[in-house]
Amino acid sequence: MKRNLILVIILALVLVDIVLSAIMMVSTMSANAKTKALVDDIAAVLNLEMNPYQDSTDSNGAPSIVDTETYNIADEMVIALAPSGDGADHYAMVSVSLSIDNKHDDYATMQPLISTNESKIKSIVIDVVSAYTKDDVTANTKGIEAEITTKIQELFGSNFIYEVYFRDFKCQ
Repeated sequence: MKRNLILVIILALVLVDIVLSAIMMVSTMSANAKTKALVDDIAAVLNLEMNPYQDSTDSNGAPSIVDTETYNIADEMVIALAPSGDGADHYAMVSVSLSIDNKHDDYATMQPLISTNESKIKSIVIDVVSAYTKDDVTANTKGIEAEITTKIQELFGSNFIYEVYFRDFKCQ
């Protein structure tokens, strides 16, 4: 009799365990689905920011070399750098080029504006580079190029200029 009673109690506990496990699975599945949806949304946003060019791009997210036009700013710019604390004046001599996506929707309307706004582009380059010390400039040229690119894109209100790079860069 005691043995049958113990078996009934064990069976009841097993059934309770199964019911509680089912309840726990159902409650965590909805939370899991919400978390998965959130992670998918974040991944989609990050993918858009990392790769703004969805078609005709290479693995770095930039247009292919066939779709790229280079605009060279002819004048070298001599820019006074921020004081570095050593008491000496430092200068940078830079030559800048722009990489333009000639398949971009804004290309036809914006490309002619580059030459007419070249002085504004030079001003942006001077403003950005002059904010850095000699050590910062030599250590972070890629970051400075990216900052100039962002400011030029803001000037034109478009990202058809997708890269700014220094053809020549000397510090003294």
